[in-house]
Amino acid sequence: MAGSSSVLTDDTLLSRLDRAVYALEGKLALLSGLAVFSLMILAVVSVTGRNAINQPLPGYVDWIEQAMPLIAFMGVSYTQRLGGHIRMDLFIGMLNGRALWVVELLTTFVILLVMILLVWGSFAHFQRSFDFSAPMWSRDSSMDIAIPLWPAKLLAPIAFSVLCARLVLQCWGYIRAIVNNERSPIAVPLIEDAATQAANEAATVSDFDNEAKTSGGVSS
Repeated sequence: MAGSSSVLTDDTLLSRLDRAVYALEGKLALLSGLAVFSLMILAVVSVTGRNAINQPLPGYVDWIEQAMPLIAFMGVSYTQRLGGHIRMDLFIGMLNGRALWVVELLTTFVILLVMILLVWGSFAHFQRSFDFSAPMWSRDSSMDIAIPLWPAKLLAPIAFSVLCARLVLQCWGYIRAIVNNERSPIAVPLIEDAATQAANEAATVSDFDNEAKTSGGVSS
């Protein structure tokens, strides 16, 4: 199951790389969110045009196809860093110490191998679509308004490559935890129990309330 997690940091090279990749992941996740918002706007324009003047937005489905890789793939590495992907922790939840980190390392390494294959396959799919000598550098396009498809196909290997970088850092963190027998390693998602999650959520709400009271006091 998915759960909230925390990622510890320090001044080591691993932690600095973790924060650098996290900054990139945050920008990609923001781009994904903007894509969702843009599709909402396009839907409003299309429905309004259909109802008002019987003319929906031309190529609406084509633009949805272009935006789907942004929505589906751009936030996957960001979620991996926070430990937000669906996972079965019935067995892992009973482990601790080196045994836990060994299992986490093995599962993360398997995911890394799968993602490397997906990078290779998705980039090959992009190459079949891209052609410098073709109009708009594209060998194929959308069916309605002929939007080149290669930009959307390029997004998949880019997003998967960032995820591979994240998985390499997490494998590094788990290996370091195994060697040093660390209880709370850095640069890896540490799954929080229900009590810790509740305490963190309460602290977040309290911070928002304090900020609101402070803002109200200043404005008054």
